Amino acid sequence: MTSQTFRMGELFSGPGGMALGAKLAAGSVEGITLRHMWANDYDLDTCETYKKNILEPAYGQNAKLVKSADDVPSYGGGVVHQNVHELDIDSLGEIDGFAFGFPCNDYSLVGEWKGLKGTYGPLYSYGVAVLASKQPKWFVAENVSGLSGANEGQAFKQILEHLQSPAEGLTYKLVPHLYSFDEYGVPQRRKRIVIVGIRDDQDVDFQVPSPELYKDFDVSAKTALTVPPLAVTAPNHDFARQTQRVIERLSYLRPGENAFSPRALAVMPKHLHINTKTTISSTYKRLEPNKPSYTVTGAGGGGSHMYHWVLDRALTNREKARLQSFPDDFTFVGKKESVRKQVGMAVPVQGAEAIFTALFRTFAGIPYPFVNSNIELGKILSLTTK
Repeated sequence: MTSQTFRMGELFSGPGGMALGAKLAAGSVEGITLRHMWANDYDLDTCETYKKNILEPAYGQNAKLVKSADDVPSYGGGVVHQNVHELDIDSLGEIDGFAFGFPCNDYSLVGEWKGLKGTYGPLYSYGVAVLASKQPKWFVAENVSGLSGANEGQAFKQILEHLQSPAEGLTYKLVPHLYSFDEYGVPQRRKRIVIVGIRDDQDVDFQVPSPELYKDFDVSAKTALTVPPLAVTAPNHDFARQTQRVIERLSYLRPGENAFSPRALAVMPKHLHINTKTTISSTYKRLEPNKPSYTVTGAGGGGSHMYHWVLDRALTNREKARLQSFPDDFTFVGKKESVRKQVGMAVPVQGAEAIFTALFRTFAGIPYPFVNSNIELGKILSLTTK
């Protein structure tokens, strides 16, 4: 077996869910070594978290948080704190692999679904620019499930076309798939589109890993939050202050119920009802202990913090990090709301690890069980432009 070292770069890196998943995958596949060369994010706390947990274990004091691409050390180990609009992509070091979870705000079904017409929708193009400039052997791109329907399907078609052919004479073999991460060992119902691309001159073909590989994983919320028990002193395990009104409202909710559940409304005093025309199903929703949690999010007002199945309180950021399959020694930098955003926006570590394990096995020539993609690439690319 031929050993391979992949130098990896990231845009929109977040705190490091994708990076840690890739690192763990490389450590489990014989013959594969991974080096994190550079990463970029616009948020300072997020960059600090990435540096602390992803770069420092590998580079020690040589890990750097820098303000421009020119300042990334030639040996790698740098995270650039800079708006992607200002990032000098050509100055970044050469890479063999690339990962980017491009911003999902305009593709999320929870938002206004503006797609390419929104502020964030076109940001995928910076990932395309990296492909054109660095021409890595492979890439992994991630976004929300709503991506496929934004702009009546035209956004997804355009993104796939640009990823397939980011520059003249450069093409990638694409395998897009809608993953339900609870089927891959993540204790959370989180559906995301992940696009894996392999440069056309590479004599390997990626296949979607079969969920059968992870059928024995216990993905219940109760197991995730209690095994092993969380130490009170665990990092980012600060309990939110609950008002007496919120505590009283929660006391009427059973596991899996929310503030608008018919049974709860029937027994709950009127002064605890929420008067709104918009009834979001996750408002004050309790977890169901024997099922994966609902989707962890990074923002939102009252009632959006996720709630314990029996205790009358919101989950802590550490508990949410467990639902995102981050290990307890992964420490997030920043104040509580900043950490909440980082945890909610991250790619679940175990989900990323499952995909990268399959990718690295592909390059190592190691067979693995696979399933057909549930996204018909040819059908999407053949859509008529409106």
